[in-house]
Amino acid sequence: MVILGIDPGLINTGYGLIQISGKNNLKVVDFGIISPNKKEKLSNRLKTIYDDLSLIIKKYSPNILSIEEVFFGKNVKSALLLGHARGVSMLCASNNNIPVFEYSPRKIKQSITGNGNADKSQVKFMVSQELNLKNMDFPDDASDALAIALCHNNQIKLNEL
Repeated sequence: MVILGIDPGLINTGYGLIQISGKNNLKVVDFGIISPNKKEKLSNRLKTIYDDLSLIIKKYSPNILSIEEVFFGKNVKSALLLGHARGVSMLCASNNNIPVFEYSPRKIKQSITGNGNADKSQVKFMVSQELNLKNMDFPDDASDALAIALCHNNQIKLNEL
């Protein structure tokens, strides 16, 4: 099974694919960021996210897409814009018949680090440990996307208990 984790954003959308074989055999398939041109109109930036994500899905054929839920902070406009990136990501999955699972930032952090208030460096460290990544020199958005994929894998294991 291949899980595609998505950390949505209009500046950088992180993606991370992990392959699960057997009970505990995890392997990183690919990870990175989709970075639409900031100077483009919103509609063109969303199209870039959709098109690039479509290529990733076509290349790796994930079975599941897991995505971070919108975090509602003080800036409502940011949350609404983030919702657009989530929407095109979820639409892309749906158009490819891939089931979508959503997780809150707190749930993801809790699942990966054991602490729902963990910071990005703690999440990145645990992701690198869990996936045997020697070099931690990769974007936080990609690390978060891998964490989201791992969170879904952990949820599957919990459901099997």
